[in-house]
Amino acid sequence: MAGTLAACGSSDGGQGSGDSKTVTLVSHDSWAASEDVIAAFEKQSGYKVRVLKDGDAGQAVNKAILTKDNPQGDVFFGVDNTLLSRALDNGLFQPYEAKGSEQVKAEYRVDQDEHRVTPIDTGDICVNYDKKYFADRRLEPPKSFDDLVKPQYKNLLVTENAASSSPGLGFVLGTAARYGDTGWESYWKKLKANGVKVVDGWEQAYNQEFSGSASGKKAKGDRPLVVSYASSPPAEVLYAKPKPTSAPTGVAEGTCFRQVEYAGLLSNAQNTKGGKALLDFLISERFQEDMPLNMFVYPVTEGAQVPPEFVKYGPQAKDPETMAPAKIADHRDQWVKSWTSLVLK
Repeated sequence: MAGTLAACGSSDGGQGSGDSKTVTLVSHDSWAASEDVIAAFEKQSGYKVRVLKDGDAGQAVNKAILTKDNPQGDVFFGVDNTLLSRALDNGLFQPYEAKGSEQVKAEYRVDQDEHRVTPIDTGDICVNYDKKYFADRRLEPPKSFDDLVKPQYKNLLVTENAASSSPGLGFVLGTAARYGDTGWESYWKKLKANGVKVVDGWEQAYNQEFSGSASGKKAKGDRPLVVSYASSPPAEVLYAKPKPTSAPTGVAEGTCFRQVEYAGLLSNAQNTKGGKALLDFLISERFQEDMPLNMFVYPVTEGAQVPPEFVKYGPQAKDPETMAPAKIADHRDQWVKSWTSLVLK
């Protein structure tokens, strides 16, 4: 997917990363931050921020690896635990221990010997459901992975391509965590037989195919189940006019996989000083507390406050599936290959 260059703040005269007064952040399409928060960083640091959005997270990581010798920017944000080893093994980042990183909660810290990445946020990849669809049919929405293969949910689920999309990959890893190294494939055979639909990325799945989202309704989406995030329901509430008293979508809590997103200083960044300043800012309290209502993720630092409406409509999953980064690294590429031949062919 082609990237679009969006300037945050009043950048002028700079030509990207080569301008020592400009720092360029490369990210996925879901990057968002409040204008006043970016302005505060620009005032404090003296750098203007440029943001290059480069598609779904999986696409953005793959492109960053392909362009690592001549990178599009200085900092990459949005590589998650499902793809982290690919980025590290390909030398995407150079070491930098961000100021304030001791405030990051211990369970999110990785790569502590080299500090090539800094944890920024966390969230849960989960199946979301359209409450109205199920209420109208007096049908209980699914609660677990097991439920999704039942006949009453045939042709209802849309998910993302695990080869190009981080939520799609996270969902596959969730099934591998739930059913084991061998059992996940037979699960996907059942899911395919039950009519799961696969699309390229999250934007298409959630905003076009899913009947429960505001955008999906406009697009006449006809799938009432979608792989998205536990934090998607508050977005549906907070962006709606007028705001509903409850979220129109729900979360099947037995389908969740814990995701952590990282940022790092790109190996051949032209503005390393500006990149380091930006990484410091991404784990500052100001930015961490700005994230929930912009990117609908949870902060990773101790003491960062989460808005009450975000907690109300999008609480973190109580018992999500998880997987050790080393296991993801060892199995991910083979699992994606197996999944592709099993589900897409």
